[in-house]
Amino acid sequence: MCDDGAHPGDRSGFAAGASGEHDSGPEPAVGSDFINEVPSLKLLTSESLHEDVETWSCDDVSTWLNSIGMSRYCDLLCDVHRIDGHALLCLHEKDLKDPPLSLRVLGDIKRLNKAIQSLRQQQLRLMSSYTPGSRHRSMSSGDEQDGTTYSRHISSTHMPSSLHTHQKRRETALDRTSPRKVLVTSLYVWFVFLATSFTMTIVHFRVPDMATYRPLPDIALDNIPHIPWAFRLSEAIGMFFSLVFLITVLFHKHRILIICRLNILLGTVFLLRCCTMFVTSLSVPGRHLDCQPGNIKSFEQIFWRSVEITSGFGMSLTGVHTCGDYMFSGHTVVLTMLNLAITEYTPKRLRVFHVCTWVLNIFGIFFILAAHEHYSIDVVVAFVITSRLFLYYHALASTRALRAGDNARLREWFPMFTYVEEHWSGDRVPNIYSNPIEDLRTYIRYRFGKQVKAAMHAKKS
Repeated sequence: MCDDGAHPGDRSGFAAGASGEHDSGPEPAVGSDFINEVPSLKLLTSESLHEDVETWSCDDVSTWLNSIGMSRYCDLLCDVHRIDGHALLCLHEKDLKDPPLSLRVLGDIKRLNKAIQSLRQQQLRLMSSYTPGSRHRSMSSGDEQDGTTYSRHISSTHMPSSLHTHQKRRETALDRTSPRKVLVTSLYVWFVFLATSFTMTIVHFRVPDMATYRPLPDIALDNIPHIPWAFRLSEAIGMFFSLVFLITVLFHKHRILIICRLNILLGTVFLLRCCTMFVTSLSVPGRHLDCQPGNIKSFEQIFWRSVEITSGFGMSLTGVHTCGDYMFSGHTVVLTMLNLAITEYTPKRLRVFHVCTWVLNIFGIFFILAAHEHYSIDVVVAFVITSRLFLYYHALASTRALRAGDNARLREWFPMFTYVEEHWSGDRVPNIYSNPIEDLRTYIRYRFGKQVKAAMHAKKS
C-alpha cells in the first residue's frame, strides 16, 4: 500500500505536494511537468514547431511523434488517417483504442494520451495569452481531459482572429500562387533553355579538333567499355521520371507551386550551365563521336539550330546531336532534379518506390558515362549542383525563421524565389491530392464570382 508520506524514491515535487509542504507560489498547469520531463517535446513545442498546435500539418504531427518516441505510429496517424494539429487535439484515449486506429499496446496508448493532454493544456494557455482580460480555468487532473472536453472548451472561448484564421491562411496560401506565376516561371525556364541551346550551338563550332586533342584522362571512361545503346537508355529513364512527375503534379493539390518551383530550379541550373559551357571547351570524351569544329555561320542559322535543339529537348531519341556541351551534364541535371521532385512530392510511405527511383537515377548516370558522352567530372558537378540547389531552395522555403527578417537581400539575390514564395506560409508542402477537374471548376467559379462581384459593385457605385 502507498501512504501519504514522501518516499525516498519519489520526485521532490510530488513528495512535497503530497505532504503539503509545497511553496505557496502559483500552481503549475497540468501537463507542464510532462513537457519539462521530456526535453525533445519541450524543444519541439516551443522552438522547432509552431507553438499554435492548431496550425500543425500532418508532417508537423509526424515530427512531434518522432520527438516523443512514437515514430511507429507516424504512418498510421499522419499518412493513413491524416491527423493534423486540430485533429490531434481532439483525440482521446477511446479514439486510440477503438477502430479505425485500434492501438494494441496499452503503455503506448497511455503515454500518447498523456502527451496529447499536455498539448491541449499548452494550446489553452496560448489561447488565454491571446485573449485580453480572459482567464481560463486550468483543467485539473481530475477533469475529463479528452477531445470532447477540449472541443467544448475552445468553442466557448473567444479566440483572437489570428488564431482562428491562421489554419485557413495556411490551407489557402498556396492557392494564391496564381496561374500567372506558372506562366512567368515557364517563360523563364524556356528562355533559359533557348539560351542554353544557343550556347550549345556556338560551343559546337568551337569544339577542339579531335585529331589534335585526344580525350582527357578519366578514371571512369578509361575503365568502362563503350556501350552504344547506353545513352538512349539513360534518356528513357529520364522520360519515365518525367511521366511519373507529370502524374504526381496533375493530382497534387498544390500543383501550381510545384510547377513554379521546378521551373525556377531547372532554369537556374541551366543558366549556370550556359556559363560553364561557354567559358571552357573540353576535348571530345569519346572517339566514336563525330564532332568537328566549324566556322560560326549567320545569326539566323544559329538561332534556328537553337530552336531545333530546344524543341527536341536536346535528346538523341528526338534526333538531336550536339558536341562540346560537356561541363556540366544536362542529362544528369534532369534525372536528378526529377528524382528529387518525385521523392519530395509523393507520400513518404512509398519508400520502396523512392528507393527504385534512386536506383534508376544512379543507373542513368552510369549509362551516361558508359556511353562516353560526358567526362566523370561533368556528371559529378551536375549531381552536386542540382541536389544542393534543390535542398537549399526547399530548406529556405520551408523555414519561416530564415524569411522572417529583412527580405531586401533575399529579393535582390533570389528574385524568382521571392516572387513565387511570397504567399507561402513557410512550412513544408503537404502531400495532399485532389481531382484536377474539380479544382479547375472551383477556380473558374472563383474567378467568375470575383468578376461578377466587381461588376455589381461598379454598377452600384
